[in-house]
Amino acid sequence: MSSNNSQTPSSNTTPQQPGLMASHAEYIKGAAETTIGNLTGSHAWTTSGEQDKAHAKAAMKAATENRDPAASGYGKAEELAGKLTGCEGMRQEGAASAAKRD
Repeated sequence: MSSNNSQTPSSNTTPQQPGLMASHAEYIKGAAETTIGNLTGSHAWTTSGEQDKAHAKAAMKAATENRDPAASGYGKAEELAGKLTGCEGMRQEGAASAAKRD
């Protein structure tokens, strides 16, 4: 059953901005799914993980287009998290944020 919502996408005056942290979480989830798929030989898990990672990368790119790393970055913590997860964009954003704070 569908619910009647008084607010439709066309009536929303502010566009939704993708969340950077949520996108990173989605990327990590996708990487875990891909790993599980590779370890178990499950094509479905691997495919799902790759799709999640691709969607997360696009969302992260959109979220960082107008982001000032000096004002909203997490510095060394973000850089380290990027290194640990293999997320090059996160590593670069963290390094830029840390450099601007020094």
